[in-house]
Amino acid sequence: MPYEPPPYLADLTLAQIAEQVAARKLPPVEGWAPTKMGDSRMRIAADGTWFHDGDPIRREAMVRAFSGLLTRDASGEHFLVSPFEKLSIDVEDAAFIATDCAQREGGLAFFLNTDELVIAGPEHALRAAGGAETPAIYLHVRRGCEARLNRSTYAQLAEIAIANGDDWTVSSGGETFSLLP
Repeated sequence: MPYEPPPYLADLTLAQIAEQVAARKLPPVEGWAPTKMGDSRMRIAADGTWFHDGDPIRREAMVRAFSGLLTRDASGEHFLVSPFEKLSIDVEDAAFIATDCAQREGGLAFFLNTDELVIAGPEHALRAAGGAETPAIYLHVRRGCEARLNRSTYAQLAEIAIANGDDWTVSSGGETFSLLP
């Protein structure tokens, strides 16, 4: 069956976005107990590009498949997990990049560089980091992994915050998040 990317975010209601999120089937990584440990020889650059042995992975389907196996432990290390192996992967900044944002019906939906949709809320918190000169916003995606908002998505979120008042906060899923580091 050929891959069909989700529809463009601007055309979806929050209910349609939630339906897309629920339809994504991820491997049950949490239930696996691999016995073999190793190094994947993979790296995710700060711009979201995936590399293997120093060469970019050009097949988007491979990146999407690998992204479903990603975890991050309490010490901040990232791993690709299968039923038999747990392989380290070097992540320069965040495992994902948020490339679009939309506010719908009290919720904030984000589109990721892996063609995934995430709705901010209690399980997908926004976190402000960096400093006044170089702020950065991160969105929890799953299993400890985060998405960094790219510049245009950060600008979209800033416009939403400004439209809602002058306190640089946004709300989604019943939670309020500060955009100030």
